[in-house]
Amino acid sequence: MTLKDFLNEGDRFAAGSGARLTAITPGAATAVLKVAPGHLNAGGVCQGGAIFTLADLVFAALVNQRENLTFAINSTIYYHVSAREGDTLTAQGRMSCDHHRIPSVEVEVTNQDGVRIATFTGQAYTGRNPLSFDALQ
Repeated sequence: MTLKDFLNEGDRFAAGSGARLTAITPGAATAVLKVAPGHLNAGGVCQGGAIFTLADLVFAALVNQRENLTFAINSTIYYHVSAREGDTLTAQGRMSCDHHRIPSVEVEVTNQDGVRIATFTGQAYTGRNPLSFDALQ
């Protein structure tokens, strides 16, 4: 099982929202989400939590490319413009600091027209527990 499979299957919240990792390479990751009616807030635009979930999935793919399980300790998102129903959102991330214990990540979320929807930054903590795919096998 690959890290991409592990996260796409194991992160049940992200999977339930429709967010899917499409690529993981050393120091980079990409995920997509098609904005559906269930993603809309009361104002008729994409709920910020859906966008955050997409960016957070990329974050998880980036910080868990090592041997030990890594979790977020801080994350921030800035929403530039609203996403709308029918938009296809793409989150692309990269390691901004590849520290062995406290890595940092930057993720940009854009729509199908290349419009920047949100910018996400996060830091994580790499613990001593090995990353294991056994839970899903």
